[in-house]
Amino acid sequence: MKTARIIGTGSYLPQKILSNFDLEKFLDTTDEWIVTRTGIRERRIAAEGETTSDLATNAARRALEMAGVAPEELDLIIVGTISGDFPFPATACLVQHKLGATRAAAFDVSAACSGFIYALANAAKHLQLGPARKALVIGAEVLSRIVDWEDRNTCVLFGDGAGAAVLEAQESDSGVLSTHLHSDGDYWELLYQPGFGCRNPASEAGIKERLPYLRMQGNEVFKIAVRSLHEVAVEALEANGKSASELDLFLPHQANRRIIEATGRRLGLSESQVFINVDRFGNTSSASIPIALDEANRTGRIKEGDLVLFDAFGGGLTWASALVRW
Repeated sequence: MKTARIIGTGSYLPQKILSNFDLEKFLDTTDEWIVTRTGIRERRIAAEGETTSDLATNAARRALEMAGVAPEELDLIIVGTISGDFPFPATACLVQHKLGATRAAAFDVSAACSGFIYALANAAKHLQLGPARKALVIGAEVLSRIVDWEDRNTCVLFGDGAGAAVLEAQESDSGVLSTHLHSDGDYWELLYQPGFGCRNPASEAGIKERLPYLRMQGNEVFKIAVRSLHEVAVEALEANGKSASELDLFLPHQANRRIIEATGRRLGLSESQVFINVDRFGNTSSASIPIALDEANRTGRIKEGDLVLFDAFGGGLTWASALVRW
Protein backbone atom coordinates (compact mmCIF):
# COMPACT_ATOMS: atom_id res chain seq x y z
CA MET A 1 0.00 0.00 0.00
CA LYS A 2 1.39 3.42 -0.96
CA THR A 3 1.33 5.80 1.98
CA ALA A 4 2.82 9.14 2.99
CA ARG A 5 5.17 8.39 5.86
CA ILE A 6 6.65 10.96 8.23
CA ILE A 7 10.41 10.41 8.15
CA GLY A 8 11.63 13.53 9.93
CA THR A 9 10.37 16.21 12.33
CA GLY A 10 11.72 19.56 13.44
CA SER A 11 10.72 22.61 15.44
CA TYR A 12 11.95 26.06 16.29
CA LEU A 13 11.01 28.34 19.17
CA PRO A 14 12.23 31.94 19.55
CA GLN A 15 14.61 32.52 22.43
CA LYS A 16 12.54 35.15 24.24
CA ILE A 17 10.28 33.75 26.95
CA LEU A 18 7.32 35.86 28.11
CA SER A 19 5.96 34.51 31.40
CA ASN A 20 2.66 35.22 33.06
CA PHE A 21 4.57 37.21 35.67
CA ASP A 22 5.94 39.39 32.87
CA LEU A 23 2.38 40.00 31.69
CA GLU A 24 1.37 41.09 35.20
CA LYS A 25 3.64 44.11 34.78
CA PHE A 26 1.52 45.71 32.04
CA LEU A 27 -1.84 43.89 32.07
CA ASP A 28 -4.65 43.63 34.59
CA THR A 29 -4.06 39.92 35.07
CA THR A 30 -2.26 37.42 37.28
CA ASP A 31 -0.38 34.18 36.83
CA GLU A 32 -3.10 32.40 38.83
CA TRP A 33 -5.89 33.78 36.60
CA ILE A 34 -4.13 32.68 33.40
CA VAL A 35 -3.08 29.23 34.64
CA THR A 36 -6.52 28.45 36.07
CA ARG A 37 -8.32 29.30 32.84
CA THR A 38 -5.80 28.14 30.25
CA GLY A 39 -2.99 26.10 31.78
CA ILE A 40 -0.48 28.46 30.13
CA ARG A 41 2.52 29.63 32.16
CA GLU A 42 4.73 31.12 29.45
CA ARG A 43 5.05 31.58 25.71
CA ARG A 44 7.80 32.40 23.18
CA ILE A 45 8.02 35.74 21.37
CA ALA A 46 9.84 36.31 18.09
CA ALA A 47 12.73 38.76 18.17
CA GLU A 48 12.54 42.07 16.35
CA GLY A 49 13.06 41.39 12.67
CA GLU A 50 12.42 37.64 13.08
CA THR A 51 9.68 36.56 10.68
CA THR A 52 7.38 33.61 10.17
CA SER A 53 9.49 32.39 7.25
CA ASP A 54 12.59 32.52 9.49
CA LEU A 55 10.94 30.32 12.10
CA ALA A 56 9.57 27.99 9.43
CA THR A 57 12.95 27.63 7.72
CA ASN A 58 14.72 26.79 10.98
CA ALA A 59 12.15 24.12 11.81
CA ALA A 60 12.36 22.78 8.25
CA ARG A 61 16.14 22.42 8.36
CA ARG A 62 15.91 20.34 11.53
CA ALA A 63 13.24 18.11 10.00
CA LEU A 64 15.26 17.65 6.80
CA GLU A 65 18.38 16.81 8.81
CA MET A 66 16.53 14.11 10.75
CA ALA A 67 15.05 12.71 7.54
CA GLY A 68 18.38 12.75 5.72
CA VAL A 69 16.75 14.64 2.86
CA ALA A 70 18.38 17.48 0.93
CA PRO A 71 16.23 20.53 0.06
CA GLU A 72 16.81 19.81 -3.65
CA GLU A 73 14.98 16.48 -3.24
CA LEU A 74 11.71 18.10 -2.16
CA ASP A 75 8.80 18.04 -4.58
CA LEU A 76 6.40 20.03 -2.42
CA ILE A 77 6.44 22.60 0.40
CA ILE A 78 3.20 23.53 2.17
CA VAL A 79 3.06 26.03 5.03
CA GLY A 80 0.07 26.40 7.30
CA THR A 81 -0.03 29.95 8.65
CA ILE A 82 -2.27 32.94 9.36
CA SER A 83 0.62 35.27 10.13
CA GLY A 84 2.82 35.02 7.06
CA ASP A 85 5.56 37.48 6.19
CA PHE A 86 3.30 39.12 3.57
CA PRO A 87 -0.26 38.78 2.24
CA PHE A 88 1.60 37.47 -0.79
CA PRO A 89 3.83 35.86 -1.91
CA ALA A 90 3.21 32.70 0.07
CA THR A 91 5.46 32.14 3.06
CA ALA A 92 6.15 28.71 1.56
CA CYS A 93 7.83 30.42 -1.41
CA LEU A 94 10.10 32.33 0.96
CA VAL A 95 10.96 29.08 2.75
CA GLN A 96 11.67 27.45 -0.61
CA HIS A 97 14.07 30.31 -1.44
CA LYS A 98 15.84 30.17 1.93
CA LEU A 99 16.27 26.40 1.75
CA GLY A 100 17.28 26.34 -1.91
CA ALA A 101 14.56 23.78 -2.64
CA THR A 102 14.57 24.60 -6.32
CA ARG A 103 12.40 21.66 -7.49
CA ALA A 104 9.57 22.11 -5.03
CA ALA A 105 6.15 23.59 -5.67
CA ALA A 106 5.32 25.85 -2.73
CA PHE A 107 2.11 27.31 -1.35
CA ASP A 108 0.37 28.26 1.90
CA VAL A 109 -2.76 26.94 3.60
CA SER A 110 -4.90 29.29 5.70
CA ALA A 111 -6.97 27.24 8.13
CA ALA A 112 -5.87 28.90 11.39
CA CYS A 113 -5.11 26.36 14.13
CA SER A 114 -6.12 23.48 11.84
CA GLY A 115 -3.59 24.62 9.24
CA PHE A 116 -0.96 21.92 9.82
CA ILE A 117 -3.45 19.06 9.44
CA TYR A 118 -4.98 20.71 6.36
CA ALA A 119 -1.46 20.99 4.90
CA LEU A 120 -0.62 17.43 5.93
CA ALA A 121 -3.77 16.12 4.22
CA ASN A 122 -2.89 17.94 1.01
CA ALA A 123 0.69 16.67 1.00
CA ALA A 124 -0.35 13.10 1.79
CA LYS A 125 -2.70 12.99 -1.19
CA HIS A 126 -0.02 14.34 -3.52
CA LEU A 127 2.38 11.65 -2.33
CA GLN A 128 -0.14 8.82 -2.45
CA LEU A 129 -1.37 9.69 -5.94
CA GLY A 130 2.02 10.76 -7.35
CA PRO A 131 4.20 11.81 -8.95
CA ALA A 132 5.58 13.66 -5.89
CA ARG A 133 7.91 11.60 -3.71
CA LYS A 134 8.98 13.92 -0.88
CA ALA A 135 7.11 16.77 0.80
CA LEU A 136 7.81 19.28 3.55
CA VAL A 137 4.84 20.32 5.69
CA ILE A 138 5.19 23.23 8.11
CA GLY A 139 3.05 25.07 10.64
CA ALA A 140 4.52 28.46 11.55
CA GLU A 141 3.22 31.58 13.28
CA VAL A 142 4.35 34.92 14.68
CA LEU A 143 1.08 35.67 16.45
CA SER A 144 2.67 38.22 18.77
CA ARG A 145 2.41 40.72 15.89
CA ILE A 146 -1.36 40.30 15.43
CA VAL A 147 -2.58 40.10 19.03
CA ASP A 148 -3.85 43.13 20.93
CA TRP A 149 -1.50 43.51 23.88
CA GLU A 150 -4.14 45.61 25.65
CA ASP A 151 -6.72 42.79 25.54
CA ARG A 152 -6.01 40.42 28.41
CA ASN A 153 -8.60 37.91 27.18
CA THR A 154 -6.63 37.14 24.02
CA CYS A 155 -3.00 38.24 24.28
CA VAL A 156 -2.26 35.90 27.20
CA LEU A 157 -3.13 32.89 25.03
CA PHE A 158 -0.80 33.10 22.06
CA GLY A 159 2.85 32.51 21.28
CA ASP A 160 5.26 32.22 18.35
CA GLY A 161 6.92 29.14 16.91
CA ALA A 162 7.19 26.67 14.05
CA GLY A 163 7.14 22.92 13.50
CA ALA A 164 7.81 20.82 10.43
CA ALA A 165 7.55 17.29 9.10
CA VAL A 166 9.13 15.62 6.08
CA LEU A 167 6.93 13.08 4.33
CA GLU A 168 7.96 10.43 1.81
CA ALA A 169 5.85 8.22 -0.45
CA GLN A 170 6.51 4.61 0.54
CA GLU A 171 5.03 1.16 0.04
CA SER A 172 4.20 0.61 3.70
CA ASP A 173 1.45 -0.06 6.21
CA SER A 174 2.78 2.88 8.24
CA GLY A 175 2.21 6.56 7.50
CA VAL A 176 -0.80 8.82 7.28
CA LEU A 177 -3.74 6.42 7.47
CA SER A 178 -6.47 9.02 6.96
CA THR A 179 -7.24 12.73 7.32
CA HIS A 180 -10.58 14.38 8.05
CA LEU A 181 -11.24 18.06 7.34
CA HIS A 182 -14.27 20.19 8.27
CA SER A 183 -15.31 23.83 8.38
CA ASP A 184 -18.33 25.99 9.17
CA GLY A 185 -18.16 29.58 7.93
CA ASP A 186 -21.39 30.47 9.74
CA TYR A 187 -19.23 31.07 12.83
CA TRP A 188 -16.43 33.09 11.25
CA GLU A 189 -16.99 36.07 13.57
CA LEU A 190 -16.14 34.02 16.67
CA LEU A 191 -12.43 34.15 15.83
CA TYR A 192 -10.97 36.40 13.14
CA GLN A 193 -8.62 39.26 12.27
CA PRO A 194 -10.68 42.27 11.05
CA GLY A 195 -7.94 44.15 9.13
CA PHE A 196 -6.29 44.75 6.77
CA GLY A 197 -7.85 42.74 3.98
CA CYS A 198 -10.00 44.17 1.20
CA ARG A 199 -13.01 44.50 3.52
CA ASN A 200 -11.13 46.79 5.91
CA PRO A 201 -8.10 48.08 3.98
CA ALA A 202 -5.20 49.75 5.75
CA SER A 203 -6.05 53.16 7.19
CA GLU A 204 -5.25 55.36 10.17
CA ALA A 205 -8.84 54.97 11.36
CA GLY A 206 -8.48 51.19 11.22
CA ILE A 207 -5.38 51.31 13.35
CA LYS A 208 -7.19 53.42 15.95
CA GLU A 209 -10.02 50.86 15.93
CA ARG A 210 -7.39 48.13 16.44
CA LEU A 211 -8.49 46.28 13.31
CA PRO A 212 -5.09 44.63 12.69
CA TYR A 213 -5.50 42.51 15.83
CA LEU A 214 -7.34 39.22 16.18
CA ARG A 215 -10.67 39.07 18.00
CA MET A 216 -12.20 36.08 19.73
CA GLN A 217 -15.38 35.19 21.59
CA GLY A 218 -13.65 32.77 23.91
CA ASN A 219 -16.59 31.13 25.67
CA GLU A 220 -18.38 30.31 22.42
CA VAL A 221 -15.20 29.01 20.80
CA PHE A 222 -14.54 26.79 23.84
CA LYS A 223 -17.93 25.07 23.64
CA ILE A 224 -17.77 24.38 19.91
CA ALA A 225 -14.11 23.33 20.10
CA VAL A 226 -14.63 20.56 22.67
CA ARG A 227 -17.56 19.08 20.73
CA SER A 228 -15.85 19.32 17.34
CA LEU A 229 -12.49 17.97 18.53
CA HIS A 230 -14.23 14.93 20.02
CA GLU A 231 -16.35 14.28 16.94
CA VAL A 232 -13.51 14.53 14.41
CA ALA A 233 -11.26 12.35 16.59
CA VAL A 234 -13.95 9.66 16.70
CA GLU A 235 -14.37 10.03 12.94
CA ALA A 236 -10.68 9.24 12.38
CA LEU A 237 -10.73 6.25 14.70
CA GLU A 238 -13.91 4.77 13.22
CA ALA A 239 -12.66 5.27 9.64
CA ASN A 240 -9.75 2.99 10.48
CA GLY A 241 -11.57 0.50 12.70
CA LYS A 242 -9.70 1.64 15.79
CA SER A 243 -10.72 2.51 19.34
CA ALA A 244 -9.34 5.23 21.59
CA SER A 245 -7.81 2.58 23.83
CA GLU A 246 -5.52 1.55 20.95
CA LEU A 247 -3.96 5.01 20.69
CA ASP A 248 -0.38 5.29 21.81
CA LEU A 249 -0.47 9.08 21.73
CA PHE A 250 -3.10 11.78 21.29
CA LEU A 251 -1.55 14.99 19.91
CA PRO A 252 -4.19 17.73 20.08
CA HIS A 253 -3.88 21.37 19.14
CA GLN A 254 -2.38 23.14 22.15
CA ALA A 255 -4.92 25.92 22.65
CA ASN A 256 -6.06 25.54 26.23
CA ARG A 257 -5.40 22.83 28.81
CA ARG A 258 -9.07 22.70 29.79
CA ILE A 259 -10.09 22.03 26.17
CA ILE A 260 -7.43 19.30 25.83
CA GLU A 261 -8.45 17.61 29.07
CA ALA A 262 -12.17 17.81 28.27
CA THR A 263 -11.56 16.22 24.86
CA GLY A 264 -9.42 13.50 26.42
CA ARG A 265 -12.15 12.66 28.94
CA ARG A 266 -14.79 12.43 26.20
CA LEU A 267 -12.56 9.99 24.32
CA GLY A 268 -11.89 7.99 27.48
CA LEU A 269 -8.13 8.51 27.29
CA SER A 270 -5.67 8.20 30.16
CA GLU A 271 -3.32 11.03 31.04
CA SER A 272 -0.39 9.02 29.66
CA GLN A 273 -2.03 8.94 26.22
CA VAL A 274 -2.37 12.73 25.94
CA PHE A 275 0.55 15.02 25.03
CA ILE A 276 0.43 18.52 26.54
CA ASN A 277 2.98 21.32 26.25
CA VAL A 278 0.64 24.33 26.16
CA ASP A 279 1.98 25.39 29.57
CA ARG A 280 5.37 26.24 28.01
CA PHE A 281 4.44 27.55 24.57
CA GLY A 282 0.84 28.79 24.69
CA ASN A 283 -1.33 28.61 21.60
CA THR A 284 0.89 28.76 18.52
CA SER A 285 -2.01 28.12 16.12
CA SER A 286 -0.94 26.02 13.11
CA ALA A 287 2.49 25.46 14.69
CA SER A 288 1.24 23.78 17.86
CA ILE A 289 0.76 20.21 16.58
CA PRO A 290 4.07 19.98 14.67
CA ILE A 291 5.94 21.50 17.64
CA ALA A 292 4.35 18.92 19.93
CA LEU A 293 5.03 16.18 17.38
CA ASP A 294 8.72 17.02 17.20
CA GLU A 295 9.04 17.18 20.96
CA ALA A 296 7.27 13.84 21.38
CA ASN A 297 9.39 12.28 18.65
CA ARG A 298 12.74 13.52 19.98
CA THR A 299 11.99 12.59 23.59
CA GLY A 300 10.95 9.03 22.76
CA ARG A 301 7.23 9.44 23.36
CA ILE A 302 6.63 8.03 19.88
CA LYS A 303 8.09 4.70 18.76
CA GLU A 304 7.95 2.80 15.47
CA GLY A 305 4.56 1.20 15.04
CA ASP A 306 2.77 3.58 17.43
CA LEU A 307 -0.70 4.84 16.58
CA VAL A 308 -0.85 8.64 16.84
CA LEU A 309 -3.90 10.88 16.48
CA PHE A 310 -3.64 14.57 15.53
CA ASP A 311 -6.67 16.74 16.38
CA ALA A 312 -7.16 20.49 15.79
CA PHE A 313 -9.74 23.27 15.87
CA GLY A 314 -9.39 26.88 14.74
CA GLY A 315 -10.81 29.99 13.20
CA GLY A 316 -13.00 29.66 10.14
CA LEU A 317 -14.31 27.77 11.94
CA THR A 318 -12.19 24.77 10.94
CA TRP A 319 -11.47 21.44 12.57
CA ALA A 320 -9.51 18.41 11.46
CA SER A 321 -7.92 15.13 12.48
CA ALA A 322 -5.30 12.74 11.13
CA LEU A 323 -4.50 9.19 12.20
CA VAL A 324 -0.88 8.17 11.70
CA ARG A 325 0.90 4.84 12.10
CA TRP A 326 4.48 5.72 13.04
